[in-house]
Amino acid sequence: MSSINDPLNRKLRMALIGGGGNAFIGRVHATAATLDNRAELIASALSSNPEKAREAAPIFGVAAERAFGSFTELIDQESCLSENERIDFVSIATPNYTHFEIASAALQAGFNVVCDKPMTVDCDQADELVKMTEQSGAVFALTHNYTGYPLVRQAREMIFGGELGEVQAVRVNYIQGWLRSVKPGTTPARGAWKADPKKNGPSGAMGDIGTHAFNLARYMTGLVPQEISCRLKTLAPDRQLDDYGHALVRCSNDSLCMITVSQVTHGRLNDLSIEIDGTKASIFWKQEDPNQLVLRQFGQPMQIFERDPAASFTNEASRAASRIPGGHPEGFFEAFANVYADAFDDMIARVTGVPTDRQSTSYPNVYDGREGVRFVEKCVASNQQTGEWLNFD
Repeated sequence: MSSINDPLNRKLRMALIGGGGNAFIGRVHATAATLDNRAELIASALSSNPEKAREAAPIFGVAAERAFGSFTELIDQESCLSENERIDFVSIATPNYTHFEIASAALQAGFNVVCDKPMTVDCDQADELVKMTEQSGAVFALTHNYTGYPLVRQAREMIFGGELGEVQAVRVNYIQGWLRSVKPGTTPARGAWKADPKKNGPSGAMGDIGTHAFNLARYMTGLVPQEISCRLKTLAPDRQLDDYGHALVRCSNDSLCMITVSQVTHGRLNDLSIEIDGTKASIFWKQEDPNQLVLRQFGQPMQIFERDPAASFTNEASRAASRIPGGHPEGFFEAFANVYADAFDDMIARVTGVPTDRQSTSYPNVYDGREGVRFVEKCVASNQQTGEWLNFD
C-alpha cells in the first residue's frame, strides 16, 4: 500500500461532494481515500445547502477558500486553477438521483470520478456516463467496497485459477433490519431520500444492497448474466419501495445465482454472505466475519483460510489487499480503501503514463456501474410481470 515509488511523487488531490451533516458515507470516503497517505482531501461541497456545505468543511479539514456551496461552484472554480493546484478527482457521496449530473460535470471538466452505487437511476444515464468516460479517458471507479476485502480477492483468484472447478451455483444473501426501526410517519436521521422513488430510483432494497450482492457475485466468479427473474415485496408499513426480494439470475454457463435481500429482518445488521458451488469445491465468505474464508470439498475436512499476508496459502491478490499482519482484523474501511488504491494506480498512470509498482486488482468501474443499473431495472420489470424471465441485455 506504500506510495513511496509512485511516479507522481505527490498525493492525489481529492474533492468530496456530499457526505456532510448526519451522512455516514462521507466520512467513510474521506477516511478510505486518505488511509494509505496517497491522497489528501482539499476541496468540498458537502451539502446541497450552501451554508451547511461550508459549515461542515472544517470537520473534514477543508480550508474555507475551497469549501464550496455547491458542486457546480466546486467544479467551475477548480477548473480555473493550474494543473499544479486543481483537484485530481471527485468523490460523489450524494443521493442516487444526483449522481449523473455531478459525474457528468466532473467528466466534462476532465476530472476522475469515484462514485457511490448505484451509478445512476436509469440505464440511459448509465449509457451516457460510459460514453463520457470513454471520450474523456478519465478514471471512473464505483465504490462496491466489498470487492476490496483481502479474502474476497483470495477467493476470486482461486476461482479464476480453477481451484473450484466449474462454478455451478451462487447464493448471495444481504440481510439487514434497520427499516424496522423507522416508525411510520417519522423521518430517519439520515437517508430519508431512500424512501422517495424520485430520488432513490425505482427499487428500494434491491437497488440499495442487491446491487452490492450482484456485483460481488460477478466480481468473484466472472459469470455473465443472461436472464433474470425477480420478485419484490414491501413489508414495512408506509413504504413505496421494496424492502425484501429474491432475484434469480441464469448465467452464461447455465449456472444459477440466487440473490436474497432484506432490510426488515429483525435483529440483523449488515449480514452479507456469499456461497459459491463448483464442481471441485465450494467456498463461503461472510462480511461480518471478513477475515475468514471457508473451503469445503466432498470427503475432505473443512478448511478455513485466515487473512494472513505472511502465510504460504495466501495468494498475491490477498497479500496486496492487506495492510497489517494476520490476527489483527481488517474490515470495512480497509476494503473501501482498496477500491480507492486500485483507482489511484490508474489515475497516476493517466497523468504520468507510468504504471505504479503495485500489482492492481480489477476494481468496479463505469461498466460495472452500468451493469448494476441494468440489474435494478430488470429486477423491477420482472417483478411487474410476476417474476417473468427477462433477457439481461
